[in-house]
Amino acid sequence: MTAPAGRGGAGEAARHVPVLLAEVMAALSPRDGQVIIDGTFGAGGYTRAILDAAATRVIGIDRDPTAIAGGEALVAASQGRLVLVHDRFANLDAVARSLGHEAVDGVVLDIGVSSMQLDEAERGFSFRFDGPLDMRMAREGESAADLVARLEETALANLIYT
Repeated sequence: MTAPAGRGGAGEAARHVPVLLAEVMAALSPRDGQVIIDGTFGAGGYTRAILDAAATRVIGIDRDPTAIAGGEALVAASQGRLVLVHDRFANLDAVARSLGHEAVDGVVLDIGVSSMQLDEAERGFSFRFDGPLDMRMAREGESAADLVARLEETALANLIYT
């Protein structure tokens, strides 16, 4: 969902508003001084709302380098309260420790492919637009086209099943 003009918060218009924003904010209940991890930063919808709700610090993690680059304006607007890390959310404990946090006060994960990735044909996730068969979140390693060309039928079926 694209945000209406002026609804971005933290000094910037949002490209995307998370569908479950109210529910996530109610569950997290951000308070001053807390450290919260947004393990799937994306376009920063949850992070922006968390930063606007209280004087929290947020560690934003995303596997997609495009998402990290797209969040730099929010980092600048956050007055030192946001750190973005290019990594997988599966490593969030190591990321937190590397930033000096043995524990955090909350974690949010919005699992799945983002609408921005689906809308960009060149990313290879879209089912609406023609594009290459890529499907790499981090844009490194073998593409889906490489795997389809290389794997035997049984191995490819197992990959899709898994």
